[in-house]
Amino acid sequence: MFHRRLALAFSALLLATPLAHATDPVDIGTQRELFVDDYLIGQFSGEARQVLQKPVPQEVVLVTDKPWEGNTCAYYTIFQDGERYRMYYRGSHYDEQTRKAAHAEVVCYAESRDGIRWTKPELGLCEFAGSTANNIVWNGPGGHNFTPFKDANPDCPPEARYKALAGGRGGLLAFQSADGLNWSLIRNEPVITKGAFDSQNLAFWDPHTRLYREFHRQFRGERDIMTGTSSDFLTWTDPVFLEYPGAPKEHLYTNAILSYERAPQLLVGFPTRFYPDRGQQVEPVFMTSRDGRTFHRWPDAVIPVTAPENRDGNRSNYMTWGLVQLPGSDREYSVYATEAYYTGPDSRVRRFTYRVDGFVSVHAPADGGQLVTKPLRFAGTKLTINAATAAGGRIRVEIQDAAGQPIDGLSLEDCHAFCGDAIEHTVSWTGGTKLDTLVSKSIRLRFELQDADLYSMQFSQ
Repeated sequence: MFHRRLALAFSALLLATPLAHATDPVDIGTQRELFVDDYLIGQFSGEARQVLQKPVPQEVVLVTDKPWEGNTCAYYTIFQDGERYRMYYRGSHYDEQTRKAAHAEVVCYAESRDGIRWTKPELGLCEFAGSTANNIVWNGPGGHNFTPFKDANPDCPPEARYKALAGGRGGLLAFQSADGLNWSLIRNEPVITKGAFDSQNLAFWDPHTRLYREFHRQFRGERDIMTGTSSDFLTWTDPVFLEYPGAPKEHLYTNAILSYERAPQLLVGFPTRFYPDRGQQVEPVFMTSRDGRTFHRWPDAVIPVTAPENRDGNRSNYMTWGLVQLPGSDREYSVYATEAYYTGPDSRVRRFTYRVDGFVSVHAPADGGQLVTKPLRFAGTKLTINAATAAGGRIRVEIQDAAGQPIDGLSLEDCHAFCGDAIEHTVSWTGGTKLDTLVSKSIRLRFELQDADLYSMQFSQ
Protein backbone atom coordinates (compact mmCIF):
# COMPACT_ATOMS: atom_id res chain seq x y z
CA MET A 1 0.00 0.00 0.00
CA PHE A 2 2.90 2.31 0.81
CA HIS A 3 4.40 1.82 -2.64
CA ARG A 4 1.03 2.51 -4.32
CA ARG A 5 0.71 5.79 -2.41
CA LEU A 6 4.26 6.72 -3.40
CA ALA A 7 3.50 6.05 -7.08
CA LEU A 8 0.36 8.18 -6.94
CA ALA A 9 2.26 10.98 -5.21
CA PHE A 10 4.94 10.88 -7.95
CA SER A 11 2.26 11.12 -10.65
CA ALA A 12 0.53 13.97 -8.83
CA LEU A 13 3.84 15.86 -8.61
CA LEU A 14 4.33 15.60 -12.36
CA LEU A 15 0.75 16.69 -13.02
CA ALA A 16 1.20 19.71 -10.81
CA THR A 17 4.54 20.74 -12.32
CA PRO A 18 4.27 23.89 -14.46
CA LEU A 19 5.59 23.80 -17.99
CA ALA A 20 9.35 24.24 -17.84
CA HIS A 21 10.85 27.28 -19.55
CA ALA A 22 14.19 25.67 -20.26
CA THR A 23 16.61 27.66 -22.36
CA ASP A 24 18.72 24.68 -23.39
CA PRO A 25 16.75 22.07 -25.33
CA VAL A 26 17.33 18.37 -24.78
CA ASP A 27 19.31 17.15 -27.77
CA ILE A 28 17.87 13.73 -28.68
CA GLY A 29 19.17 13.55 -32.27
CA THR A 30 17.81 10.31 -33.72
CA GLN A 31 17.84 8.39 -30.43
CA ARG A 32 14.78 6.36 -29.53
CA GLU A 33 13.42 7.71 -26.26
CA LEU A 34 11.31 5.74 -23.78
CA PHE A 35 9.02 7.44 -21.27
CA VAL A 36 10.57 5.61 -18.31
CA ASP A 37 11.62 8.73 -16.38
CA ASP A 38 11.09 12.50 -16.47
CA TYR A 39 13.86 13.18 -19.00
CA LEU A 40 11.47 14.48 -21.68
CA ILE A 41 8.45 15.28 -19.52
CA GLY A 42 7.47 18.93 -19.54
CA GLN A 43 3.87 18.85 -18.32
CA PHE A 44 0.91 16.51 -18.07
CA SER A 45 -2.67 17.75 -18.26
CA GLY A 46 -6.05 16.10 -18.07
CA GLU A 47 -5.87 12.44 -17.06
CA ALA A 48 -2.51 11.65 -18.69
CA ARG A 49 0.16 10.09 -16.48
CA GLN A 50 3.03 7.60 -16.51
CA VAL A 51 2.10 4.00 -15.69
CA LEU A 52 4.53 1.24 -14.75
CA GLN A 53 3.81 -1.89 -16.79
CA LYS A 54 4.16 -5.47 -15.57
CA PRO A 55 5.39 -8.36 -17.73
CA VAL A 56 2.90 -11.08 -18.64
CA PRO A 57 3.48 -14.54 -17.07
CA GLN A 58 4.19 -17.33 -19.53
CA GLU A 59 5.41 -20.93 -19.18
CA VAL A 60 7.93 -22.60 -16.87
CA VAL A 61 11.09 -23.12 -18.94
CA LEU A 62 13.46 -24.86 -16.51
CA VAL A 63 13.21 -27.20 -13.53
CA THR A 64 16.37 -27.80 -11.48
CA ASP A 65 15.90 -31.53 -11.00
CA LYS A 66 19.42 -32.89 -11.45
CA PRO A 67 21.36 -34.28 -8.44
CA TRP A 68 23.89 -31.40 -8.70
CA GLU A 69 21.12 -28.80 -8.89
CA GLY A 70 18.30 -28.49 -6.33
CA ASN A 71 15.97 -26.12 -4.52
CA THR A 72 18.42 -23.23 -4.03
CA CYS A 73 19.61 -22.83 -7.61
CA ALA A 74 19.95 -19.11 -8.21
CA TYR A 75 21.65 -16.13 -9.89
CA TYR A 76 20.63 -16.99 -13.43
CA THR A 77 22.17 -15.25 -16.44
CA ILE A 78 20.45 -15.50 -19.84
CA PHE A 79 21.62 -13.98 -23.13
CA GLN A 80 21.38 -14.54 -26.86
CA ASP A 81 24.49 -15.73 -28.66
CA GLY A 82 23.84 -15.91 -32.39
CA GLU A 83 21.02 -18.39 -32.99
CA ARG A 84 21.46 -19.89 -29.53
CA TYR A 85 20.36 -18.73 -26.10
CA ARG A 86 22.65 -19.45 -23.17
CA MET A 87 21.75 -19.80 -19.49
CA TYR A 88 24.14 -20.03 -16.54
CA TYR A 89 23.13 -20.58 -12.93
CA ARG A 90 24.23 -21.87 -9.55
CA GLY A 91 23.55 -25.53 -8.83
CA SER A 92 22.87 -25.97 -5.11
CA HIS A 93 20.47 -27.69 -2.74
CA TYR A 94 19.47 -27.13 0.89
CA ASP A 95 18.53 -30.20 2.90
CA GLU A 96 15.58 -29.25 5.11
CA GLN A 97 16.18 -32.16 7.48
CA THR A 98 19.88 -31.65 8.15
CA ARG A 99 19.59 -27.88 7.58
CA LYS A 100 22.80 -27.99 5.56
CA ALA A 101 23.85 -27.73 1.94
CA ALA A 102 23.50 -31.13 0.28
CA HIS A 103 26.51 -30.63 -2.01
CA ALA A 104 29.07 -28.05 -3.10
CA GLU A 105 27.89 -25.13 -5.23
CA VAL A 106 28.64 -25.54 -8.94
CA VAL A 107 28.03 -23.50 -12.10
CA CYS A 108 25.49 -25.07 -14.45
CA TYR A 109 24.75 -24.40 -18.11
CA ALA A 110 21.67 -24.80 -20.33
CA GLU A 111 20.98 -23.75 -23.90
CA SER A 112 18.01 -23.23 -26.18
CA ARG A 113 17.17 -22.41 -29.79
CA ASP A 114 13.91 -20.63 -28.95
CA GLY A 115 14.29 -19.38 -25.35
CA ILE A 116 11.44 -21.65 -24.23
CA ARG A 117 12.66 -25.26 -24.57
CA TRP A 118 16.00 -25.60 -22.78
CA THR A 119 18.41 -28.52 -22.75
CA LYS A 120 21.14 -29.37 -20.24
CA PRO A 121 23.95 -30.83 -22.33
CA GLU A 122 26.28 -33.48 -20.92
CA LEU A 123 29.50 -31.52 -21.31
CA GLY A 124 32.06 -33.84 -19.75
CA LEU A 125 33.91 -30.91 -18.18
CA CYS A 126 33.52 -31.23 -14.40
CA GLU A 127 33.11 -34.24 -12.16
CA PHE A 128 30.17 -34.69 -9.82
CA ALA A 129 29.71 -37.87 -7.76
CA GLY A 130 32.29 -39.67 -9.89
CA SER A 131 30.84 -38.73 -13.29
CA THR A 132 31.32 -35.94 -15.84
CA ALA A 133 27.98 -36.66 -17.55
CA ASN A 134 26.50 -33.35 -16.44
CA ASN A 135 26.00 -29.71 -17.47
CA ILE A 136 28.52 -28.25 -14.99
CA VAL A 137 30.96 -25.73 -16.48
CA TRP A 138 32.80 -24.65 -13.32
CA ASN A 139 33.32 -26.14 -9.85
CA GLY A 140 36.13 -23.95 -8.52
CA PRO A 141 36.13 -20.67 -6.59
CA GLY A 142 33.19 -18.40 -7.37
CA GLY A 143 30.55 -21.10 -7.76
CA HIS A 144 28.14 -19.22 -5.48
CA ASN A 145 27.41 -16.40 -7.92
CA PHE A 146 29.30 -16.90 -11.19
CA THR A 147 27.83 -14.31 -13.60
CA PRO A 148 29.05 -14.39 -17.24
CA PHE A 149 28.41 -12.26 -20.31
CA LYS A 150 29.47 -12.22 -23.94
CA ASP A 151 31.86 -9.31 -24.40
CA ALA A 152 30.63 -6.91 -27.10
CA ASN A 153 33.85 -4.89 -26.99
CA PRO A 154 35.08 -4.93 -30.63
CA ASP A 155 38.69 -5.01 -29.39
CA CYS A 156 38.15 -8.05 -27.19
CA PRO A 157 40.65 -10.87 -27.93
CA PRO A 158 39.05 -14.18 -28.98
CA GLU A 159 40.30 -16.07 -25.93
CA ALA A 160 38.32 -13.66 -23.71
CA ARG A 161 35.16 -13.31 -25.80
CA TYR A 162 33.18 -14.49 -22.76
CA LYS A 163 33.90 -13.00 -19.37
CA ALA A 164 32.50 -13.37 -15.85
CA LEU A 165 32.68 -12.00 -12.33
CA ALA A 166 32.23 -14.24 -9.30
CA GLY A 167 32.69 -13.81 -5.57
CA GLY A 168 35.69 -15.46 -3.99
CA ARG A 169 38.99 -14.94 -2.16
CA GLY A 170 37.73 -11.75 -0.51
CA GLY A 171 36.34 -9.99 -3.56
CA LEU A 172 35.21 -10.44 -7.15
CA LEU A 173 37.28 -12.74 -9.34
CA ALA A 174 37.56 -12.22 -13.10
CA PHE A 175 37.17 -15.13 -15.54
CA GLN A 176 37.47 -15.58 -19.29
CA SER A 177 36.51 -18.15 -21.91
CA ALA A 178 36.83 -18.53 -25.66
CA ASP A 179 33.64 -20.60 -26.06
CA GLY A 180 31.48 -19.88 -22.99
CA LEU A 181 32.05 -23.40 -21.65
CA ASN A 182 35.73 -23.78 -20.76
CA TRP A 183 36.54 -21.15 -18.15
CA SER A 184 39.72 -19.97 -16.45
CA LEU A 185 40.70 -17.29 -13.99
CA ILE A 186 42.30 -14.21 -15.53
CA ARG A 187 43.99 -13.43 -12.23
CA ASN A 188 44.26 -15.39 -9.01
CA GLU A 189 43.49 -12.26 -6.97
CA PRO A 190 40.16 -10.39 -6.92
CA VAL A 191 39.83 -7.40 -9.24
CA ILE A 192 37.25 -5.70 -6.96
CA THR A 193 37.55 -5.88 -3.19
CA LYS A 194 35.29 -3.14 -1.77
CA GLY A 195 31.83 -4.62 -1.23
CA ALA A 196 29.73 -7.47 0.15
CA PHE A 197 29.67 -9.99 -2.64
CA ASP A 198 27.13 -12.70 -1.73
CA SER A 199 24.70 -11.62 -4.44
CA GLN A 200 24.57 -11.61 -8.25
CA ASN A 201 27.35 -9.15 -9.05
CA LEU A 202 27.69 -8.44 -12.74
CA ALA A 203 29.58 -6.60 -15.46
CA PHE A 204 29.14 -5.85 -19.17
CA TRP A 205 30.52 -3.77 -22.01
CA ASP A 206 28.55 -0.52 -22.39
CA PRO A 207 28.58 0.50 -26.08
CA HIS A 208 27.34 3.99 -25.25
CA THR A 209 30.34 4.91 -23.06
CA ARG A 210 32.77 2.32 -24.49
CA LEU A 211 33.63 1.16 -20.99
CA TYR A 212 32.98 -1.92 -18.90
CA ARG A 213 30.47 -1.31 -16.14
CA GLU A 214 30.14 -3.41 -13.01
CA PHE A 215 27.39 -3.44 -10.37
CA HIS A 216 27.80 -5.26 -7.06
CA ARG A 217 26.33 -5.51 -3.59
CA GLN A 218 27.38 -3.53 -0.54
CA PHE A 219 25.69 -2.38 2.67
CA ARG A 220 24.67 1.20 3.35
CA GLY A 221 22.53 0.47 6.38
CA GLU A 222 20.36 -1.56 4.01
CA ARG A 223 21.60 -3.89 1.28
CA ASP A 224 22.48 -1.65 -1.64
CA ILE A 225 24.33 -1.48 -4.97
CA MET A 226 27.71 -0.04 -5.92
CA THR A 227 29.17 0.55 -9.37
CA GLY A 228 32.49 1.11 -11.09
CA THR A 229 33.91 1.29 -14.61
CA SER A 230 36.95 -0.09 -16.39
CA SER A 231 38.61 0.11 -19.78
CA ASP A 232 40.16 -3.37 -19.54
CA PHE A 233 37.90 -5.39 -17.15
CA LEU A 234 40.77 -5.75 -14.66
CA THR A 235 41.48 -2.28 -13.30
CA TRP A 236 38.30 -0.71 -11.93
CA THR A 237 37.47 2.72 -10.58
CA ASP A 238 36.81 2.98 -6.87
CA PRO A 239 33.16 1.87 -6.53
CA VAL A 240 30.45 4.33 -5.54
CA PHE A 241 26.89 3.77 -4.39
CA LEU A 242 23.97 4.21 -6.73
CA GLU A 243 21.61 7.08 -5.98
CA TYR A 244 17.79 6.96 -6.27
CA PRO A 245 16.36 10.48 -5.91
CA GLY A 246 12.88 10.45 -4.43
CA ALA A 247 12.89 6.71 -3.65
CA PRO A 248 12.74 5.35 -0.09
CA LYS A 249 15.58 3.43 1.52
CA GLU A 250 14.99 -0.27 0.89
CA HIS A 251 17.00 -3.47 0.87
CA LEU A 252 18.10 -4.19 -2.72
CA TYR A 253 19.58 -7.63 -3.26
CA THR A 254 20.39 -8.41 -6.90
CA ASN A 255 20.43 -5.61 -9.50
CA ALA A 256 19.97 -7.17 -13.02
CA ILE A 257 21.17 -3.99 -14.75
CA LEU A 258 21.89 -4.00 -18.48
CA SER A 259 22.17 -1.70 -21.48
CA TYR A 260 18.87 -1.45 -23.39
CA GLU A 261 19.79 -2.29 -26.98
CA ARG A 262 16.98 -0.28 -28.64
CA ALA A 263 18.07 2.85 -26.73
CA PRO A 264 21.69 2.29 -25.64
CA GLN A 265 21.81 5.60 -23.79
CA LEU A 266 19.55 3.93 -21.23
CA LEU A 267 20.44 1.40 -18.57
CA VAL A 268 17.52 -0.63 -17.28
CA GLY A 269 17.54 -2.72 -14.13
CA PHE A 270 15.33 -5.09 -12.20
CA PRO A 271 16.74 -4.98 -8.66
CA THR A 272 15.27 -7.38 -6.15
CA ARG A 273 13.63 -5.70 -3.17
CA PHE A 274 14.25 -7.76 -0.02
CA TYR A 275 11.96 -7.87 3.03
CA PRO A 276 13.83 -9.31 6.04
CA ASP A 277 10.75 -8.78 8.23
CA ARG A 278 8.33 -10.58 5.87
CA GLY A 279 9.79 -14.05 5.86
CA GLN A 280 12.65 -12.84 3.63
CA GLN A 281 10.30 -12.36 0.69
CA VAL A 282 11.73 -10.75 -2.45
CA GLU A 283 10.19 -9.00 -5.45
CA PRO A 284 11.75 -7.39 -8.55
CA VAL A 285 11.22 -3.68 -9.19
CA PHE A 286 12.20 -1.55 -12.20
CA MET A 287 14.69 1.30 -12.52
CA THR A 288 16.53 3.21 -15.25
CA SER A 289 19.57 5.43 -15.53
CA ARG A 290 21.21 7.69 -18.08
CA ASP A 291 24.60 7.98 -16.38
CA GLY A 292 25.04 4.61 -14.65
CA ARG A 293 24.86 6.02 -11.14
CA THR A 294 21.62 7.99 -10.67
CA PHE A 295 18.60 5.75 -11.15
CA HIS A 296 14.90 6.48 -11.34
CA ARG A 297 13.42 3.61 -9.31
CA TRP A 298 9.72 2.83 -9.60
CA PRO A 299 7.99 1.86 -6.33
CA ASP A 300 5.72 -1.02 -7.41
CA ALA A 301 6.90 -4.58 -8.01
CA VAL A 302 6.97 -5.66 -11.65
CA ILE A 303 6.57 -9.32 -10.67
CA PRO A 304 4.65 -9.39 -7.37
CA VAL A 305 4.71 -12.38 -5.02
CA THR A 306 1.12 -13.09 -6.14
CA ALA A 307 2.29 -13.88 -9.69
CA PRO A 308 2.45 -17.57 -10.72
CA GLU A 309 3.64 -19.60 -8.82
CA ASN A 310 5.14 -20.25 -5.32
CA ARG A 311 6.72 -16.77 -5.13
CA ASP A 312 5.84 -15.77 -1.57
CA GLY A 313 8.48 -17.81 0.26
CA ASN A 314 12.03 -17.08 1.32
CA ARG A 315 13.88 -15.58 -1.70
CA SER A 316 11.43 -17.22 -4.12
CA ASN A 317 11.04 -14.39 -6.65
CA TYR A 318 14.30 -13.22 -8.20
CA MET A 319 14.46 -11.72 -11.68
CA THR A 320 17.19 -13.34 -13.74
CA TRP A 321 19.78 -11.19 -15.51
CA GLY A 322 18.78 -10.93 -19.15
CA LEU A 323 16.38 -9.38 -21.64
CA VAL A 324 16.07 -11.35 -24.87
CA GLN A 325 14.00 -11.30 -28.04
CA LEU A 326 12.89 -14.75 -29.17
CA PRO A 327 12.57 -15.94 -32.79
CA GLY A 328 9.41 -14.66 -34.44
CA SER A 329 8.67 -12.33 -31.50
CA ASP A 330 9.84 -8.92 -32.70
CA ARG A 331 7.03 -7.18 -30.77
CA GLU A 332 8.11 -8.41 -27.35
CA TYR A 333 11.02 -9.13 -25.02
CA SER A 334 11.28 -12.11 -22.71
CA VAL A 335 12.49 -11.89 -19.13
CA TYR A 336 12.71 -14.74 -16.65
CA ALA A 337 12.17 -15.08 -12.91
CA THR A 338 12.69 -17.80 -10.33
CA GLU A 339 10.05 -19.50 -8.19
CA ALA A 340 9.72 -22.22 -5.52
CA TYR A 341 13.08 -21.49 -3.87
CA TYR A 342 13.61 -23.70 -0.80
CA THR A 343 10.13 -25.24 -1.15
CA GLY A 344 10.79 -28.66 -2.65
CA PRO A 345 13.34 -30.99 -4.18
CA ASP A 346 13.96 -28.45 -6.96
CA SER A 347 13.11 -24.92 -8.08
CA ARG A 348 11.87 -23.40 -11.33
CA VAL A 349 12.39 -20.59 -13.84
CA ARG A 350 9.38 -19.00 -15.54
CA ARG A 351 9.32 -16.78 -18.61
CA PHE A 352 7.50 -13.43 -18.71
CA THR A 353 6.98 -11.08 -21.65
CA TYR A 354 7.16 -7.31 -22.08
CA ARG A 355 6.02 -5.34 -25.06
CA VAL A 356 9.05 -3.88 -26.86
CA ASP A 357 9.85 -0.58 -25.04
CA GLY A 358 6.91 -1.41 -22.81
CA PHE A 359 8.30 -0.94 -19.31
CA VAL A 360 6.41 2.32 -18.69
CA SER A 361 3.73 4.05 -20.75
CA VAL A 362 2.21 7.50 -20.89
CA HIS A 363 -1.44 6.55 -20.42
CA ALA A 364 -4.70 8.43 -20.67
CA PRO A 365 -8.18 6.92 -20.20
CA ALA A 366 -11.21 7.69 -22.37
CA ASP A 367 -11.56 11.13 -20.76
CA GLY A 368 -8.22 11.99 -22.37
CA GLY A 369 -5.08 13.81 -21.42
CA GLN A 370 -2.00 15.49 -22.83
CA LEU A 371 1.75 15.43 -22.49
CA VAL A 372 3.89 18.38 -23.56
CA THR A 373 7.61 17.65 -23.66
CA LYS A 374 10.49 19.79 -22.60
CA PRO A 375 12.14 21.76 -25.43
CA LEU A 376 13.90 19.29 -27.74
CA ARG A 377 16.38 19.37 -30.57
CA PHE A 378 16.23 16.49 -33.07
CA ALA A 379 17.66 15.19 -36.32
CA GLY A 380 15.85 13.29 -39.07
CA THR A 381 12.91 13.61 -41.41
CA LYS A 382 10.15 11.63 -39.67
CA LEU A 383 8.68 10.92 -36.23
CA THR A 384 7.64 7.41 -35.21
CA ILE A 385 5.85 6.29 -32.05
CA ASN A 386 5.37 2.97 -30.28
CA ALA A 387 1.77 3.11 -29.08
CA ALA A 388 -1.54 1.30 -28.64
CA THR A 389 -5.11 2.55 -28.35
CA ALA A 390 -8.41 0.98 -27.35
CA ALA A 391 -11.07 0.52 -30.06
CA GLY A 392 -12.38 4.05 -29.63
CA GLY A 393 -9.09 5.66 -28.62
CA ARG A 394 -6.62 7.80 -30.52
CA ILE A 395 -3.32 9.67 -30.34
CA ARG A 396 -2.53 12.96 -32.08
CA VAL A 397 0.79 14.81 -32.07
CA GLU A 398 1.51 18.51 -32.42
CA ILE A 399 4.93 20.07 -32.97
CA GLN A 400 5.33 23.43 -31.26
CA ASP A 401 8.01 26.05 -31.24
CA ALA A 402 10.05 26.54 -28.08
CA ALA A 403 7.46 29.00 -26.75
CA GLY A 404 4.70 26.43 -27.02
CA GLN A 405 2.97 27.74 -30.14
CA PRO A 406 1.86 25.24 -32.83
CA ILE A 407 4.03 25.26 -35.93
CA ASP A 408 2.01 25.94 -39.06
CA GLY A 409 0.94 22.67 -40.67
CA LEU A 410 1.94 20.55 -37.64
CA SER A 411 -0.88 21.30 -35.20
CA LEU A 412 -3.20 18.75 -33.56
CA GLU A 413 -5.87 19.59 -36.13
CA ASP A 414 -3.40 18.85 -38.95
CA CYS A 415 -2.36 15.46 -37.48
CA HIS A 416 -3.75 12.19 -38.82
CA ALA A 417 -4.99 10.50 -35.64
CA PHE A 418 -3.38 7.16 -34.79
CA CYS A 419 -5.75 4.35 -33.82
CA GLY A 420 -4.59 0.77 -33.27
CA ASP A 421 -1.43 -0.96 -32.07
CA ALA A 422 2.01 -0.41 -33.63
CA ILE A 423 5.61 -0.74 -32.53
CA GLU A 424 6.67 1.84 -35.12
CA HIS A 425 3.96 4.13 -36.47
CA THR A 426 5.02 7.12 -38.58
CA VAL A 427 3.14 10.24 -37.52
CA SER A 428 1.80 12.33 -40.41
CA TRP A 429 0.14 15.72 -40.83
CA THR A 430 -1.97 17.25 -43.59
CA GLY A 431 -0.24 20.62 -43.53
CA GLY A 432 2.68 19.63 -45.73
CA THR A 433 5.40 21.10 -43.48
CA LYS A 434 8.61 19.08 -43.74
CA LEU A 435 10.24 18.01 -40.48
CA ASP A 436 13.73 18.50 -41.87
CA THR A 437 13.07 22.26 -41.87
CA LEU A 438 13.03 22.03 -38.06
CA VAL A 439 16.25 20.06 -37.58
CA SER A 440 18.50 21.60 -34.90
CA LYS A 441 15.76 24.03 -33.87
CA SER A 442 14.23 24.02 -30.40
CA ILE A 443 10.76 22.46 -30.49
CA ARG A 444 8.23 20.83 -28.17
CA LEU A 445 5.99 17.84 -28.80
CA ARG A 446 2.39 17.84 -27.63
CA PHE A 447 0.80 14.40 -27.41
CA GLU A 448 -2.97 14.18 -27.09
CA LEU A 449 -4.13 10.74 -25.88
CA GLN A 450 -7.57 9.22 -25.45
CA ASP A 451 -7.84 5.66 -24.15
CA ALA A 452 -4.27 5.11 -25.26
CA ASP A 453 -0.72 4.21 -24.19
CA LEU A 454 2.44 5.77 -25.58
CA TYR A 455 5.67 3.82 -24.96
CA SER A 456 8.42 5.46 -26.99
CA MET A 457 9.19 7.91 -29.79
CA GLN A 458 11.98 8.45 -32.27
CA PHE A 459 12.98 10.94 -34.94
CA SER A 460 14.81 9.22 -37.79
CA GLN A 461 15.69 9.50 -41.46
